[in-house]
Amino acid sequence: MTETSELVIEEGVLPSSDDFLRDALAGLTAPRKTLPTKYLYDAEGSRLFEEICGLPEYYPTRTETALLQTIAHDLAASISRHAVLVEFGSGASVKTRALLDAAPHLEVYVPIDISQSALDEAAESLRADFPDLQVVPLVADFTASHALPAAADGRPHVGFFPGSTIGNFSPEAAGHFLKSALATLGADSRFILGVDLAKEPEVMVPAYDDAQGVTAAFNLNLLARLNRELGADFVLDAFAHRAVWNEAESRMEMHLVSRKEQTVHLGGREIVFTEGETIHTENSHKYTYEAIAVLAAKAGWRIEESWVSDPFPFAILLMSAA
Repeated sequence: MTETSELVIEEGVLPSSDDFLRDALAGLTAPRKTLPTKYLYDAEGSRLFEEICGLPEYYPTRTETALLQTIAHDLAASISRHAVLVEFGSGASVKTRALLDAAPHLEVYVPIDISQSALDEAAESLRADFPDLQVVPLVADFTASHALPAAADGRPHVGFFPGSTIGNFSPEAAGHFLKSALATLGADSRFILGVDLAKEPEVMVPAYDDAQGVTAAFNLNLLARLNRELGADFVLDAFAHRAVWNEAESRMEMHLVSRKEQTVHLGGREIVFTEGETIHTENSHKYTYEAIAVLAAKAGWRIEESWVSDPFPFAILLMSAA
């Protein structure tokens, strides 16, 4: 899971019902059934994910937040005066506040997100709390490179990508994002990256399959959304949530498992499930420190400093353009 909705689309354009149907049919008629992760995050899915972030099993949010608060002044000391902070997939900009509090010498904040409403709400709140900060939102797909607003011209650029959102990309896509971020920020920039590190499955699996069943409801909401928006006839009780650690791929996976043989209708098509067949809905890659360093280097970044939390290893990396 991710703290930023993984929507990779054209600037400011949300997926239409036609897009949703096309993507759903393509995934559900594939030899191994899948549904795109981005469709987990409708209004109800986003509400459920906010609940997940507060669960005792879900360590990433509280672990990274505590680490950021601990090292905020160290990060601030590495930021040049008059700098601009560029946050990729900013959402509500919650974690950004620790950095802004510690670095009053930041003069411009550019949050990049595809949600105009999320940007407007976050910008209004930040302008009230940081009146000396220029908040200049950019509505865009944060995974692509973009020209920054004019307010960022002539200033040192610092990128910010917390939340271990990079784990929701495949390693290839993660490398592409890091290259795009470098293209956006420029050759003399720095980049602050949050990465969830691989750890014992006994810790990771419950984070994606909590005892209260909130993550199960989050996953099953995707089928409910197909019913609500596209007229499908999934019986939710006929599917179960499953979270597994795929050691070979170093990733947590979420699946929906068919409890029986059944046929579901969607967009005029019959989709047949065998008992035990799964729909793969999300990946969350967990890196070793060495693996993320190699990935960053290939994208043109060099790790200057790193901080790792204890007891649940989560890394915040300060990188510069190599």
